[in-house]
Amino acid sequence: MAAPLPSFLSRFFYRPDEAGAGALSWLDSSPVEIPRRSQIPDSQLEVLAVQLSDERYAVPVDRVREIVKVPPLTWVPRVQPGLLGVMNLRGEVLPVYDVAPRLGLRDAPVGLEGAAALPRSARVVLVRDEAGAAGILVDAVHGVVRLPAQGLEPAPAGAYERGAIAALGRIDDELYIVLDLGAVLP
Repeated sequence: MAAPLPSFLSRFFYRPDEAGAGALSWLDSSPVEIPRRSQIPDSQLEVLAVQLSDERYAVPVDRVREIVKVPPLTWVPRVQPGLLGVMNLRGEVLPVYDVAPRLGLRDAPVGLEGAAALPRSARVVLVRDEAGAAGILVDAVHGVVRLPAQGLEPAPAGAYERGAIAALGRIDDELYIVLDLGAVLP
């Protein structure tokens, strides 16, 4: 009676000798053109569009490492403001920051207890900088957009935490605030 189970399970394992010569022929029939970084015009800045509160922010794509759902965070005592905690991503311990208070969007970080009340669309954007990798808590991720470089403007003089804003960009009626990660992250 135990014999049918192994034979049933064996159907789910890949065996290279079973793959026919034409099994992957569809790959050659319709090549997909993926633009390389060198093919993107210098007149465009490629950014990841994210939502923080009611505003759209942008993170340069070359600084983004990964986007993950908000994992369970571990509280760390006596840390700088804005650090929500640390997360374990495939064995790597990474700090996760709430940058909304730094940008004047909230009075205080959400905290670990507030992390449970985040919207389902909330994500942690893992970014790279000189100090290593860190996570930024965002309310939603909207995707990659290309901002025209000639349309980028400096942050206005009266802007809250002006040093945290690298530039302002616009596509149609949508305003994107490009973050300076070096200034936003402690």
